[in-house]
Amino acid sequence: MAEAGNPIGPVDEQALEESVTFTSELIRIDTTNRGDGSCRERPAAEYVAERLAGAGLEPALLERTPGRTNVVARIPGTDPSADALLVHGHLDVVPAVAADWSVHPFSGEVRDGAVWGRGAIDMKNMDAMVLAVVRSWARAGIRPRRDIVVAYTADEEASARDGADFLADRHAGLFEGCTEGISESGAFTFHAGSGLSLYPVAAGERGTGWLKLTAEGKAGHGSKVNRANAVSRLAAAVSRIGAYEWPVRLTPTVRAALTEIAALHHIRVDLDAPGFDVDELLGKLGPAAALIEPTVRNSTNPTMLDAGYKVNVIPGHATAHIDGRMVPGGEEEFQETLDRLTGPGVHWEFDHREVALEAPVDSPTYAKMRAALELFDPGAHVVPYCMSGGTDAKQFSRLGITGYGYSPLKLPVGFDYQALFHGVDERVPVDALHFGVRVLDHFLRTA
Repeated sequence: MAEAGNPIGPVDEQALEESVTFTSELIRIDTTNRGDGSCRERPAAEYVAERLAGAGLEPALLERTPGRTNVVARIPGTDPSADALLVHGHLDVVPAVAADWSVHPFSGEVRDGAVWGRGAIDMKNMDAMVLAVVRSWARAGIRPRRDIVVAYTADEEASARDGADFLADRHAGLFEGCTEGISESGAFTFHAGSGLSLYPVAAGERGTGWLKLTAEGKAGHGSKVNRANAVSRLAAAVSRIGAYEWPVRLTPTVRAALTEIAALHHIRVDLDAPGFDVDELLGKLGPAAALIEPTVRNSTNPTMLDAGYKVNVIPGHATAHIDGRMVPGGEEEFQETLDRLTGPGVHWEFDHREVALEAPVDSPTYAKMRAALELFDPGAHVVPYCMSGGTDAKQFSRLGITGYGYSPLKLPVGFDYQALFHGVDERVPVDALHFGVRVLDHFLRTA
């Protein structure tokens, strides 16, 4: 049996080929999640489970709702005293309009050195790379140091009610011993200009606060004066919320990101100095500012409006939806501010709410994530960052699992990784998948 600490590892040509094949074939399985309950992840879950079983594992297929299937399997480690590590990825994807794409979004076509289709970045690529690594271990007789629990979830692109939420609530025993986890949206190449290559590893997530605003008023004829117009009240509240300038709140993860990225730009900063201006600093960081700027404040973006049924009828009520995000520790301020901004005659409530997360950047696991990236890209500059959005790590945090974003990809200059999340012509370079397999193999065996 190969040693778990061997840096060369069991990654063979088959593993590299499978990472591409599995990404392509998973994309071909349409798991579009429109948020209306119509998504069916089961075909993709069965595809994954069959390949895990082929690696000698015993995957469990679990459903809260028929067709909304999750897959969980455990790989025993060599050190029974070590804490287990969770590796999770979601099987659902956001919708795609075929007419907008250069290729059909569910073709999984491999061309121009990339795999194309919805989910190529978010996140069937990671799903496929993990499958390829696990199967390579089985062929080589490898066992990782610590137990690895792999979970493929449903419903991440909506509420996670049928996915990670269901697993954390109803099947917590499957994650026994897991103290840390890795998933999407980290460890990708970010070209920061002047030849500087960053690999941001997510060590935090803003909290989710999707809001519903309801304005009540007096219904009446559109030709009459109406001082209790629900539409006017709602419009005023939405305008105030959309225009509000949230104050700066720097969390430990964001502070670490600012300090490390500034140093790479040869900028010395004192974040606690009187008069420190984070926006001024961000203006000096070039493209890298995009990694930090969305996470130095709470945010509220109006996204949906619904009112009325006829132009000459003033409706008695009107509704709006707001995508709110909260920095770790910023929820109390968030709620107090919404109370003030909505104003009289307008009620707000959480339509969907999830916690903000923070993970330590001085942990042994973070150090090993950094080391694995540097091993396969010696020019890498690994930095922490906080995600502006969220992942299934929020639900798994209820089990005491600290989450990191770590789905490694080495990307060429000009490849706009972040724009392809939920974007048109989503694709992932074949070479990036190969890099990711090698990094994941090394990290997961030695973590």
